[in-house]
Amino acid sequence: MKYIGAHVSAAGGVFNAPANARAIGANAFALFTKNQRQWRAHPLSDADIESFRKETGRLGFSSNHILPHDSYLINLGHPETDGIKKSRESFLDEMQRCEQLGLTLLNFHPGAHLGKITEEDCLKRIAESVNIALARTTGVTAVVETTAGQGTNLGWRFEHLASIIEQVDDKTRIGVCIDTCHIHAAGYDIRTPKAYAQTMTEFEAVVGMNYLKGLHLNDAKTEFGSRVDRHAPIGKGTIGLDAFRSIMNDDRLNGRPMILETPEPVNWDKEISMLYALANVRI
Repeated sequence: MKYIGAHVSAAGGVFNAPANARAIGANAFALFTKNQRQWRAHPLSDADIESFRKETGRLGFSSNHILPHDSYLINLGHPETDGIKKSRESFLDEMQRCEQLGLTLLNFHPGAHLGKITEEDCLKRIAESVNIALARTTGVTAVVETTAGQGTNLGWRFEHLASIIEQVDDKTRIGVCIDTCHIHAAGYDIRTPKAYAQTMTEFEAVVGMNYLKGLHLNDAKTEFGSRVDRHAPIGKGTIGLDAFRSIMNDDRLNGRPMILETPEPVNWDKEISMLYALANVRI
């Protein structure tokens, strides 16, 4: 079974996110558990935690199908002492908030070397950062997201992800989220059934399908291999519907949360319906 949702608002409190997801016909969702553009946030109150857990249960959402996202400020591969310290503290806080809410996944962008250290050293720092957070939490899997490769960001090659995973001590608590826009921009083709099959075969060989914990479903405004991250509505970008038809008919992806981050929230319900309509339809 496919579980599709969107990155919904948690304005007014995290406990509002499940209802916002249900309102668009979702059976999965993503959220920020704190303001994604600030380093610090007020701790979750007992009332907030209880309300969130109650709402997810009332509306039938499983923690396996909720994919929270950490702060955009965090750079777990930061080359400088102050930057890596702040990032690691903030990431740990994000992991602990998920732990409190009963969530089992946390999506994060791997990090950037900023031109000050090598890619190898940056990947090592990212893995060390994950190890620190995993050692101080339980039950939450760190899910590294594929990137488009803008600037000095790492994670745009499957080999980057494999390197991080290799250096993480607890392999049971590390995973990957494939963002369709990002891999398209990074040069992994999924636009035709043949190209999709080849890319997923490469992912299996380099990373391993067992590490795939979720997907972000986005079309792209920029050209294939552009290394520029710009999301477009499903079927209205340079990826096209055939890629999403391949995804919807790939049984290997069953049970994983598939999250829309497309730029027109008013149409998320329509995009969810359209994605389900692509299932079991031949090209």
